[in-house]
Amino acid sequence: MRSSVLHADEESSAPLPSRHALFRLYWLTAIVCCGGLLFGYDSGVIGGVLTFDSFHRSFRYTAKNETRVSAIAVGVQQAGALVGSLVIWPSTNRLGRRPAMAICSFVFCAGVIFEVLDTHARSAFYLGRVICGLGIGGSATVIPIYLTEMSPTSMRARLGSCYQFTFTIGILISYWIDYGMQYAPSNAAQWQIPLALQLIPGALMGAGMLTLHESVRWLLSHDRADQAWDSLTWIRASRGPEVKAEFRAMQSAIERDAHATADFSPRELLQRANAHRLILGVALFVCQQSTGATAMAYFGPQFFALLVGGRSDVSAASDATARLTLLLTGIFGFLKVISCLLFIVLVADRFGRRPLLILGALAMSVCMLATAVVLRATSIASSPSSSSSLSSSSAGSNHDPDPDRDPNHGSSSLSPASLTTILLIYLSIVAYNLSWGPLPWPCSAELFSSARIREPGVAIGVAAQWLSNFGWSSATPYLLQGLGWGTFGLFGVLDAGFAGLVYGFLPETRGMRLEEIDSLFAGAGYAAGGRE
Repeated sequence: MRSSVLHADEESSAPLPSRHALFRLYWLTAIVCCGGLLFGYDSGVIGGVLTFDSFHRSFRYTAKNETRVSAIAVGVQQAGALVGSLVIWPSTNRLGRRPAMAICSFVFCAGVIFEVLDTHARSAFYLGRVICGLGIGGSATVIPIYLTEMSPTSMRARLGSCYQFTFTIGILISYWIDYGMQYAPSNAAQWQIPLALQLIPGALMGAGMLTLHESVRWLLSHDRADQAWDSLTWIRASRGPEVKAEFRAMQSAIERDAHATADFSPRELLQRANAHRLILGVALFVCQQSTGATAMAYFGPQFFALLVGGRSDVSAASDATARLTLLLTGIFGFLKVISCLLFIVLVADRFGRRPLLILGALAMSVCMLATAVVLRATSIASSPSSSSSLSSSSAGSNHDPDPDRDPNHGSSSLSPASLTTILLIYLSIVAYNLSWGPLPWPCSAELFSSARIREPGVAIGVAAQWLSNFGWSSATPYLLQGLGWGTFGLFGVLDAGFAGLVYGFLPETRGMRLEEIDSLFAGAGYAAGGRE
């Protein structure tokens, strides 16, 4: 795969797009960002589906097995995504970006079909989750590359941010679909419809590939100059001198990268300067997945059930509590979208990487630790026989055990403690989407500024992201069951540590030329905030 971080001379020659070119660029972005939509939707929908009694009946398990089923259902998808992100590298280099994304679309849709079959066999459902993960992991790797390679420099950051934005929109849609489906009849269709809706963005991405052209840089790297020229003139909607100059700059960049990567050996990654970059790149993605935001994205209803009901078992909660947790999860998704949009419009490239990461981690830490303290204090203040704030009046009533006839049972009113913790978690996710959500990606690209190590470095970083994602998604249900309020305390301590890690070890790279970044790691040492 060729560089997605381009040299300065190539960037300076890129022309501003015409109106016709803008239409084609936005069309290309809309098609490929269907992958971000399906990634986000698939990530968010599973948490709500796992709370439906209809799903429990279809796959014949009880609350006793809920933690294990939840961990496996989410974890196997992440394992599939890890494999998909690695397998797609040779495929996209050999076949091209468009065929690779079309394959990912087909694989994902095949996995969805396995997911929605009411076979009563959890193994078939898990198989569908794995297959979906293969498609998601592959597309999540190729789409940002293709989008970067086809975008003009003046629009690269904005269009690249669209993938993260559509990811958050996918999560938001999935949360509200789950919220609406809880009012549907409690049969197999209740959980099949939310899962089947994934076919829409998956199929749109695959079919949309037929309307696009192959990456110009991929074609040039495979000595297909004529096709590369046709692709560039299509996306730029021009054959003028500016486009010709951009084409020559691309050819020069491809030749430089080919020369830089000649005779590369993986052992070079172990050299001190390169190993330093590799450790930082891996650490960024591991920290990103360990902030608690990813866990809440997958298990939002379970986290909010802990906040409002004192336990993460949504299936054991009253109907009113279950509805409330899905509503709160929907608001959680809305805040993710708004904060991501704020990052794109107001924050991206206006502030340094280090301040945003440090302040974001500290803000999340304060919110998580405060949440843990409030939950702990509430649990101590409550008597052993008392129930959650949402159903305390009915739990102590023996005269009417029927919750449907008890007007106080499962009341949707929230205690001050519950409101406080909900607001803290909302603030935490806003802080995440203004810092740790989007920033590890450009930071990773900048850390691996040398073309010689960029491809293997980014590949290892992405693999680390999926691996840590798999670990946390598998462990979170057990953490919620075993630690309860302590889960928030754990994430709070980790977030504080991540702030210290960035402060002590991550250099500032915003606004630096690639050669300047190389010099940071070439010397004997550097100050964390920049050069010595």
